[in-house]
Amino acid sequence: MIPPLHRAEIALSLLAIDPAGLKGLWLRARAGALRDRVTDGLAALPLPLRRLHPNVADDALYGGLDLSSTLAAGRPVMTRGLLADPTALVLTMAERTPPGLAARLATALDAPAHCLIALDESADPDETLPTALTDRLGLFLSLDGIIWSETEPLRLDADALATARDRLALVRVPPDAAGLLTRAAAELGIVSLRAPLLAIAAARAHAALMGRSVVTEDDLRVAADLTYAHRALPAPESSQDQDQPPPPPPPEDQPDQGPSDNQQDDTAIPEEVLVEAVRAALPADLLEHLAAGRAARAAKGASGTGDERQGNRRGRPLPSRPGRLVPGARIDLVATLRAAAPWQPLRRREANRPEAVLLVRGSDLRLKRFKEMSDRVLIFAVDASGSSAFARLAEAKGAIELLLGQAYSRRDHVALLAFRGMQAELILPPTRSLVQTKRRLCALPGGGGTPLASGLTLAMATADQARKRGLTPTIAVLTDGRGNIALDGTADRPRAEADALKAAQAIRATATPTLVIDTANRPQPSLQHLSRAMDGTYLALPRADAHRLSNVLEAALGA
Repeated sequence: MIPPLHRAEIALSLLAIDPAGLKGLWLRARAGALRDRVTDGLAALPLPLRRLHPNVADDALYGGLDLSSTLAAGRPVMTRGLLADPTALVLTMAERTPPGLAARLATALDAPAHCLIALDESADPDETLPTALTDRLGLFLSLDGIIWSETEPLRLDADALATARDRLALVRVPPDAAGLLTRAAAELGIVSLRAPLLAIAAARAHAALMGRSVVTEDDLRVAADLTYAHRALPAPESSQDQDQPPPPPPPEDQPDQGPSDNQQDDTAIPEEVLVEAVRAALPADLLEHLAAGRAARAAKGASGTGDERQGNRRGRPLPSRPGRLVPGARIDLVATLRAAAPWQPLRRREANRPEAVLLVRGSDLRLKRFKEMSDRVLIFAVDASGSSAFARLAEAKGAIELLLGQAYSRRDHVALLAFRGMQAELILPPTRSLVQTKRRLCALPGGGGTPLASGLTLAMATADQARKRGLTPTIAVLTDGRGNIALDGTADRPRAEADALKAAQAIRATATPTLVIDTANRPQPSLQHLSRAMDGTYLALPRADAHRLSNVLEAALGA
């Protein structure tokens, strides 16, 4: 296993030798002095460094109209984009890269000209880079667990790197290296064929750095370490190889293979050596986090945010669009001038106004647009009646604490209401305060009847109030389904079931996502029918503890 700091030196050296072949570096680290110490080594790259932001515009990438020069010259003057020449792009806050920019950068990386350094500042394990970038970036570094005071500035020899770049074209790859790396990738669960190609590029760069003309076993091991470790799937708890019998010995009457074949077998690199080296390259918990991040990025709603709303007031900027001046519209002045500038010579001649500086028409108007992601609130309606008050209530409390403990990175709010006795009660309005939640949960009593209809009605009212505040509500109902108190407070089971069904239909009319968790010892058909009436999801968890309940809620609600 390569030490972390030495691993960073090797990775930056290989990237400086062959930036176009390795495509780039995925650097997972929070902003700070330690990351700056590593990124200072990017100065050794033979390409100019250009910084990008996740909201970079297309004209900055591909070039566009130079507005001031166009207005001054009276003719269109174009600017060159960042991708016009071979460049090392440094993408800050790369975990926030939108799919559109990821696709554009991936297309640029497919051409042998650019490389990308993605600075991943993920605060939560579920955050990660888009798959289009992780599949193309050859190298990976994680600075977790490294203390800045125990490190020293990286030492990259510019002369040695220049010599290695000149030697790179002469480095030869053994015929069996590609097959070995491909089999090792398959053994590690890596399905992309880009990984073996990137590993071969890394092995050639390492051989050139070491002054060798042929790729050796050490080069392949280092290349697999740097290019396969973050792509591999977590290792199973028990290996299947232990259950398999050893291979049978070769037959004794087999003729001798000759000295050349024996020599080839002795120098061949065992596939399991590469696999074990890759398994040991990264900590197990980091590999689990990377795998969870890939799954979360692929899952719908995995970001945990609420509804997406577009407007012209606030939020993340979107490209401006042509439009009309209606009340409330906001003009994008720069985009409007950019649309009008190329037509100025023609318009001056048509209007017979050669002295006019700028002639703007209605078709030139561009309006600002923004995309705002609303916060989400998880509304827990917990059955605190006598039939499920003790164990189920304790499990619900634990699950809510676990979910709220992770809410800060997902912008979630949590609300809690309990239905017991004669009616439901809002115990905790929507909040992100973990201290307040624990205090309220500890004081939550249990016992009495089951006013399920009152609980659903209060949950719908809480969701309406949250929606008016700009939040996106989701309702989770935890109950054993034995509703016996009607809305008017009378102990009438048939009437209570009818009231609960009406409340469920009212929730469905509001299009609020719902989840019904059946905590009874046996699945209740009445709760299944109630879940269908709400157009929600039904889950039967008769013996779920707080951790399992929290995991189910995260998966089912898209947390």
